Amino acid sequence: MKNGILIWNVVLTLVAGYLLYSHFDSKKTKPSSYSGKGNNTADNTAFKMAYFEMDSVAANFELVKEVKAELNKKEDEIATEMDRLARKIQDKYAYYQNLAQAGNLSETQSEAASLEIKKMDDEMKARKQQLDQDYFDLKTRRETDIKTKIEGFCKEYNSKHNYTYIISYEQGLFFYRDTAYNITAELVKGLNEKYKPEKKK
Repeated sequence: MKNGILIWNVVLTLVAGYLLYSHFDSKKTKPSSYSGKGNNTADNTAFKMAYFEMDSVAANFELVKEVKAELNKKEDEIATEMDRLARKIQDKYAYYQNLAQAGNLSETQSEAASLEIKKMDDEMKARKQQLDQDYFDLKTRRETDIKTKIEGFCKEYNSKHNYTYIISYEQGLFFYRDTAYNITAELVKGLNEKYKPEKKK
């Protein structure tokens, strides 16, 4: 359940890698045209790419910390409710078992008891399924909120820096990076500054 941000990071990095490949591949296949005035505008445009460490963002962005705490609390609530329902079934089973051992449970009552316990078990399973779906919906909404905020800040940040791409670095997918283009600290600082006013509301 806690690997959602890592999975999203890998997907985002793969998409960025594909875009980079497409960018360079399209330049290779374009026919060159000589105008007698030097290179065209596209060739004169510098290709710049920045990156940020997603692990550092996840560890230092206050919204990520808040979402993790919220999801952990939800997981605890689900576990507590499931334990309560399981104990209720166990207590009911023990009650009927004691009646049967004492000879105070007829065959008809025993069948009714079995049906009652089965019904309780089915209800518990249905409740668990509903709680899991609610958790998944909450997790998806909150991770989307984080992603939207990061994308929004990158767009705003890039309006002053003019990078061609801003990607999240994932170990194993990239084998070299120039740390001069690491904007993690600026990203975390900017995200937290933008997030603070919203948190106070």
